[in-house]
Amino acid sequence: MEALIIVDMLNDFVRKDAPLYVPGAENTIPAIKREIERADKQGIPVIYVCDAHDPDDEEFSIWPAHCVRGTEGAQVVDELKPKKHHIIIEKTRYSGFFRTNLEETLRNLNVDTVRLVGVATNICVLYTAADAFMRGFRILVVSDGVEGLTPEDKEWALKQMKNLFLAEVV
Repeated sequence: MEALIIVDMLNDFVRKDAPLYVPGAENTIPAIKREIERADKQGIPVIYVCDAHDPDDEEFSIWPAHCVRGTEGAQVVDELKPKKHHIIIEKTRYSGFFRTNLEETLRNLNVDTVRLVGVATNICVLYTAADAFMRGFRILVVSDGVEGLTPEDKEWALKQMKNLFLAEVV
């Protein structure tokens, strides 16, 4: 079984005035909507993995403060708001698997394939794909549903996922 994993489609990454705006992230919204509709229609689980940091998170020594738990910046963008039957998993690092219950959730749903969308292709999507691969999941990446910090970053990350994690870019 497949699961759709939506990575960090949060205000602090998608809105142009956000502290960690990923240029072009808003352009992925139609593709991600399409993927959500497809998943819901086919009974495929939809899982949002979302940055949710404490105000003093050590990651803020690398990046500006972003996605602080409980703030508007940490909320999923309005266009992609989760439905009641969707699953939300908070994360504090790049990978959706690191210190979360994502693997347990996927195993309980009998998922063997993850279909990834979201931002940033070269950071959180890449590291989530890496950890999925290390755990034996098949990986699909929706090319028009991901965006990197730059177009070059996106292409580099897609190539890495294809070559290192046997990801299929769809």
